[in-house]
Amino acid sequence: MTVRAIRGAVTVDNNTKEEIILYTKQLLKEMIMLNNIDINDMISIFFTTTKDINATFPSVAARELGLTNVPLMCASEIDVPGSLQKCIRVMVHLNTDKNLDEIIHVYLRDAKKLRPDLVNNQ
Repeated sequence: MTVRAIRGAVTVDNNTKEEIILYTKQLLKEMIMLNNIDINDMISIFFTTTKDINATFPSVAARELGLTNVPLMCASEIDVPGSLQKCIRVMVHLNTDKNLDEIIHVYLRDAKKLRPDLVNNQ
């Protein structure tokens, strides 16, 4: 097996605990399903949020999904003027037999604007 990373992102409409957890769960479920991830192969998950999201940690969603043994980390995204706001980004590190071109990166809601070249692969 090789260590690979899967990227994903999603936006929220409002900076609320409920939306952050709801949309982060949707993103993680989609990443896991599309890439057929065995949770035991997960190494870690790294979350970032734009400065306008601070009502809760997106990692709470992962814990609520049962990812209790996977190391999680949250951080703030660089505040680049004009960049997409209310965005949660995720990077899942895992052991896999998949080649790089078999990995499906997932961008939901307004985050599709970040990587339109990858959205059609979903």
